Amino acid sequence: MPRVAEELTALDVKRLTHPGGKRNVLFSVGGVPGLYLQLTPNNGRSWVLRAMVGTMRRDIGLGGFPGITLSMARDKAREARAKIEGGIDPVEERKATKAALVAAQRRGLTFAAAVDKALSAKLDAFKNPKHRQQWENTLQTYAIPELGKMLVQDITPQDVLRVLQPHWINKTETASRLRGRIEAVLSWATVAGHRTGDNPARWAGNLKELLPAPNKVATEGNHPALALDDVPAWFAALQTREGFGARAVEFLALTASRSQEIRGAAWDEIDLKAGIWTIPGARMKMGKEHRVPLSARAVALLEALPRLDGNPLVFPAARGGQLSDMTLSATMKRMHEAEIASGNAGFIDRTSKRPAVPHGLRSTFRDWVAERTTFPGEMAEVALAHRISNAVEAAYRRGDMIEKRRRMMGEWADFVAGTALRGKVVKLG
Repeated sequence: MPRVAEELTALDVKRLTHPGGKRNVLFSVGGVPGLYLQLTPNNGRSWVLRAMVGTMRRDIGLGGFPGITLSMARDKAREARAKIEGGIDPVEERKATKAALVAAQRRGLTFAAAVDKALSAKLDAFKNPKHRQQWENTLQTYAIPELGKMLVQDITPQDVLRVLQPHWINKTETASRLRGRIEAVLSWATVAGHRTGDNPARWAGNLKELLPAPNKVATEGNHPALALDDVPAWFAALQTREGFGARAVEFLALTASRSQEIRGAAWDEIDLKAGIWTIPGARMKMGKEHRVPLSARAVALLEALPRLDGNPLVFPAARGGQLSDMTLSATMKRMHEAEIASGNAGFIDRTSKRPAVPHGLRSTFRDWVAERTTFPGEMAEVALAHRISNAVEAAYRRGDMIEKRRRMMGEWADFVAGTALRGKVVKLG
């Protein structure tokens, strides 16, 4: 055991100077056997504990002076000696702790970062950019707000459930796809070494026990729709609201289009003079180009919109990108809540009694064609860009009957705005 040196005071330690030369010099400061202050030729100062660990002599660094004071250095030296007496090598213990920390940091990947990395890794699996965009939009809209800042190794089934439950009944197909995409991201994170254990988004033996099977609940085709008799009042209330979100819902209603088609609409797809919106196949659910005849009201809406310099989107978000699907849904939700606050029943689906949602407006349009007009149902299916029979394809889609559909969409716009004659039946000429 080293001899016990005279205990120096804090002032004594401060006054120590390097005697000269090119080597580091150790000064024993006492108080704890083997505790030294090491001085370098350029006056660097640090604490060192010299001790026998097993059969090896260790020079154990305790930190720099004056950040570590004399009193703190003695406490650290006593702690190190206690570990040595207990059979622990402080140097090896420190190495193991540092290695564990480095490993944890490498695994410390947030879910948002994992989404980006997983999508990049899956680039070859996407047939076209649309598929990657669908993946990214779904995760950004629904998962990132809840899971984005969480480390992937900390995500539990309850966290995934918190993302899925609000949409599992009303948007079952979307929520089911979302679950699969979260599972894929976390699976990538596991294989890449950023997490261990079971996948918290797995269905079998996991979320299956907490959520009803998708085929047992409402599907995407059963989105709550606006009752026909409520349409004019709803549209009037919508027009009092400001912002691109409200105008996007208004355009969606007038064109009976899907949310994703509206949110991605670009000015170069629209011919205002001809009154036609041509949606490229890459942005359509069926993968085929779709032409939408624009009613006079739809054209007037577009002409009144401001155009942002350098932004091609018709309905841009505040930060310049696309509006989220939630923005459109939130607009209708607030309208419903405002209606209830006014003492009315709200804007609800006639059958399910659930609040109407943007996608349900397509069903409202289809009901209007069937119940209030004599336009062929197949023409409405073409307008909705649904997959229909080959015989109907030949008769209706080859030339897409754009002008006859323009009449239909004009009549629909009048109905929506409440200017159509009540009980009027539309006949084809």
